[in-house]
Parts: sequence; structure tokens; C-alpha cells
Amino acid sequence: MHMSSIESEPAPAGPGGALQLEIAHMEGQVWAGPVRVVSLPGTEGAFGVLRGHTPVLTRLRAGFVHIETTAGERVEVYVSGGYVEIQPTHVTVLADTAVRNADLDAARAEAARQAASSQLGSELAHIDHALLHAELTRAAAQWTHEIRKASGR
Repeated sequence: MHMSSIESEPAPAGPGGALQLEIAHMEGQVWAGPVRVVSLPGTEGAFGVLRGHTPVLTRLRAGFVHIETTAGERVEVYVSGGYVEIQPTHVTVLADTAVRNADLDAARAEAARQAASSQLGSELAHIDHALLHAELTRAAAQWTHEIRKASGR
């Protein structure tokens, strides 16, 4: 397992209090706010984080971050991989690519697929492979969301 302990201050004493979550990628912040629990797609498997968790820095694989806010709302954010820093009172996800489920739709998925395909076909020798990978990953996340939505999951 690729985890390392990180020095931190202990969580404040007393029950309650929210865990602060921030999810960002190279284009900016995707989601931030107080949460009750967050489930993350670790490279060794999914794991949940509550307030007071032991400090950890680890890699993430592609998958969905499942969030339950303090208001009881459930939010999903697809990440294509990256890193997560966990502290007792906050969690920071630095994703290669991140897309909120609420932002996904079939039209955007098709537009991303076409943009990636046209870039591949027109200038194969001058491809920005990282950008193309990010576009294809985002399109895959959007298609996955549409399939889940259509199947009722």
C-alpha cells in the first residue's frame, strides 16, 4: 500500500463537527464543503473517511468519490486518479481530472468524444497526450454516468 503518515495537529476535542472536503483538479475547484463522510477510490480499494481520521497521503485510482454532506445530500464526483491528503478535520483531493455527476450529460459526453477524436485525426504528431487522456477520461465518466442513470443505479 502506498500510504505515508503526515504530521498534523490532533482533531479538536469533543463530539460533532464536520469534516471539510475540497476536490480540485488543474482547471480549478470542483466541489468543496462540510461533509459527514466521504468514500474515496484508493489504489488498494475504496475507503471511507470520517472526522478524526488518522493523517494519510495516498494515491487515488479512477472512480467515484461518494460524498454525504452534513445536510444529508449525496454527491458523486468522478476522478480519473490523483492524490488525497487526509487530516483529522479536512480532506483535500487533487485529481488528474474531476467531474461532478450533476455536471454530466450526454451532449457534453458526445462533444468531448468528438473533440478528442478530431484532435487525434487531424494532428497525430502534435497531440498533447495528457490533454487528450483527460478529455477521453472525462468522456468515459460521462458515458458511465449515463449508463448508470439509464439503468436506475
